[in-house]
Amino acid sequence: MKGGMMKRIATFNRLHLVGVVVCAALTVACAFAQEREVKKDVPYVPTPQTVVDEMLKLANVSKGDVVYDLGCGDGRLVITAVKNYGARRGVGVDIDPQRITESNENAKVAGVTDRVRFAVQNLFETDFKEATVVTLYLLPDVNLKLRPKLLRELKPGTRIVSHAFDMGDWQPEKTVTVEPGGQRLFLWTVPAKTGSAATTGNVP
Repeated sequence: MKGGMMKRIATFNRLHLVGVVVCAALTVACAFAQEREVKKDVPYVPTPQTVVDEMLKLANVSKGDVVYDLGCGDGRLVITAVKNYGARRGVGVDIDPQRITESNENAKVAGVTDRVRFAVQNLFETDFKEATVVTLYLLPDVNLKLRPKLLRELKPGTRIVSHAFDMGDWQPEKTVTVEPGGQRLFLWTVPAKTGSAATTGNVP
C-alpha cells in the first residue's frame, strides 16, 4: 500500500515537472514571437487589380522599365508590370515576411520569377536608384517622409505613381480617378537635380 502511494507521488511529481517545463517553453516562445513582431508603418490593404492596371498605365510602363513597388503586399503590381506591360524587371519591397512569401508564390504561379525580385526590407533603407518607375500605396505622412529620399536618389525622369495619397506641396503632373471605385492616383516625374535639391531632396 505504502509502495503504491510512493509510486503515485513520484508519477505526479514527474508530470508536474513536465508541465512546468512546457509552460516555460511556451512563455519563452511567446516572448520571442512578440519580440520579432513586425512593426508596420502602413496596414496591409490589397490594391484592386483595376487600380494596379491604371497605376501602370499612368506611369506609361513599357519594355525597358524597372519597376519598384514600395510596400508590395502580395506582389501583384510588380508581377503585372512584367507580365502584362513588358517591364524589363520588377522589384517589390515589404517589411512583412508573410507578404514576401506570398509574392514569391504568386510570381511562381505567374511564371515570372526570372524577372522579379522580392525583399523583406524597410523601404527607407532600400536602394532603388535603378528604378525608372516607383509605385506607392502608403500613407500621407509616410509619403512625405519618403519624398526627400525619392527626389535625392532617383534619376531625373523617373516616374512616381501613388495610390490614394499625394506628397504635400509637390504638385502632381496628373491626377486620375479610377471608376467605379473612385480611387485617386497621382503621377510625378523626378525633375533634374539643380543646386541644393541634389542633396536635400527638396522640390526645385
